[in-house]
Amino acid sequence: MKIVVCIKQVPDTTEVKINPETNTLVREGVESIINPFDMYALEEGIRIKEKTNGEVIALSMGPPQAESALRDAIALGCDSAVLLTDRSFAGADTWATSYTLARGIRRIGEVDLLICGKQAIDGDTAQVGPGIAQMLDIPCMTYVGEIDEITPESIKARRMMEGGYHLLEGPLPALITVVKEINEPRLPSLRGKMRARKEEVLKWNAADIACELDSIGQAGSPTVVEKIFAPPAREKGMILKGEPADTASRLIRELKEKGVLL
Repeated sequence: MKIVVCIKQVPDTTEVKINPETNTLVREGVESIINPFDMYALEEGIRIKEKTNGEVIALSMGPPQAESALRDAIALGCDSAVLLTDRSFAGADTWATSYTLARGIRRIGEVDLLICGKQAIDGDTAQVGPGIAQMLDIPCMTYVGEIDEITPESIKARRMMEGGYHLLEGPLPALITVVKEINEPRLPSLRGKMRARKEEVLKWNAADIACELDSIGQAGSPTVVEKIFAPPAREKGMILKGEPADTASRLIRELKEKGVLL
């Protein structure tokens, strides 16, 4: 069974900075990690590989430094890795990102199963996985918390819902997005780390995957970000103590001073 796991390198910080001119995240000088939900996707792909004697390919779109995330994926147990990197990919929204990853998957060739994390922590859209499935015209199962059965022809899985789950069944090839309840990601072995240092990470640009230039990057992104900003820090709370009548009077006075009450 041939499996492709799509991963993304994201900033490892809660102190997100924004470029006011481009309305994009400032990633320079910020330590990056594999998107946490993608770690569960990697683990599930490797587990299926081990059960079926299959092959796992890690795929990512990003700048050249995203190669380090793909080497981490190899250290965990992926057989190979592909980085889609080109300046023309910059500024892509979820539509253009889905298109680019789908083109990369088409170049990889016939694939039985695609696995993505349910969403990326820097965008939180949960759109890229389903977008890839749409571009490739294959079935999509989202929020998968358990795979009950997988064969070369089909997959049975449980989509996690509030208070329960949906039992789904569909043909392969297909794409699934996974939630953290599906497994517990492993740590890389020493042998895996040593292999990851030597393994070649394939790098493909827009021409290599036959992209239409008006469908990638900012030019191919129908989403327009008019403005992006960090919300102001919350003010420190106030605890009022004393007799109920005095406390109520002070509360009303404080609310009026802040303009909450007229």
